[in-house]
Amino acid sequence: MMKINKGFILPSAALTIKRSLIKFYKLSDKPPEIGDVVYGQIQRIGQHSSLENASGRIHMIHDGTKAAFVFGNRYAPDFYEGLIPDQMTDKLDLLARSGMIGSVKTKNSLIKDPTKVKILGYVCDKSGNILNTRNFPLITPRNKLKKQPRAKMILVCGTSMNSGKSMAAAACCWALTSLGYKVRASKITGTASLKDILLMNDAGANPYADFSYLGYPSTYLLPEDELLGIFNLLDLKYANNPKNFWVVELADGVIQRETELLLNSTQVRARIYKLIFCANDAFGAIGGLNILKKYGLKPNALSGLCSSSPLHIRELADFTNIPVFNSAEPDKKGLAEILFLRDKALKMHKVTV
Repeated sequence: MMKINKGFILPSAALTIKRSLIKFYKLSDKPPEIGDVVYGQIQRIGQHSSLENASGRIHMIHDGTKAAFVFGNRYAPDFYEGLIPDQMTDKLDLLARSGMIGSVKTKNSLIKDPTKVKILGYVCDKSGNILNTRNFPLITPRNKLKKQPRAKMILVCGTSMNSGKSMAAAACCWALTSLGYKVRASKITGTASLKDILLMNDAGANPYADFSYLGYPSTYLLPEDELLGIFNLLDLKYANNPKNFWVVELADGVIQRETELLLNSTQVRARIYKLIFCANDAFGAIGGLNILKKYGLKPNALSGLCSSSPLHIRELADFTNIPVFNSAEPDKKGLAEILFLRDKALKMHKVTV
């Protein structure tokens, strides 16, 4: 084993690992697994020129910058599809600013090639055991069974990444906390990045957490039972008080694997109190409504990037009477009406668009 000197960056993908545990690294040909932590240095700057640390601070990186990195899979149509390699190698791709690494499989042609990371070895404890973020969860629910009734879950999903879901979720948090309600917030799927849940925290949600608090640098390609396990653990931790609200965001779009698995789950659908659907434009919103039909779901409101455009809103009005709220400039009174207007036919019914 070799000693790790001070001065390295501990990124947010390794959120569950205390800096005091990052002391040693060793060479090993063990095949990498999701959550395995390695010690490495930036070899060539590409798309990502910064790293987000465990408190959300953004560090600029340079050739030679040393940091801990975490193996994970990424699904990001605007960036990369990246996978954990079958075998350990001495050079890998930086898949996200949170410090997650793997091998790029596909790349959006509008972005640069990935930043390259030279792997120096696996991070290990003094006994030589390789550290894995999943072995150090920050959340351990007291309850093993869900008490009824539960906090009202407001679910935010959308057509794709960057469709405005986080802004819509934050708007819901702001409206509810402004009215005096206690709000908790979670992001169930995606790639480790603190900015989305920190945005909800800035809007009044507290406490807040996502899958990375359970040690997962990402959720792409997780087995269905493990994915539902993340949802249920966060539910058990943050949604026990029926007087509170639990705002939940699902990453990517409704046709993406993990989002589809969760929406197809009766456990998840049964928890929906209000459903907010986000889209980049009117056409995407209309298409998304048709996709939601197969789950028997009709949104209580539409939002996202399209909600900032009066023209998109006008186009939507020709196809649906579902209300639209502008997440960039939310109206507290109007949003409150949406969040409190009960729709008994929300779950499992035929939807007309």
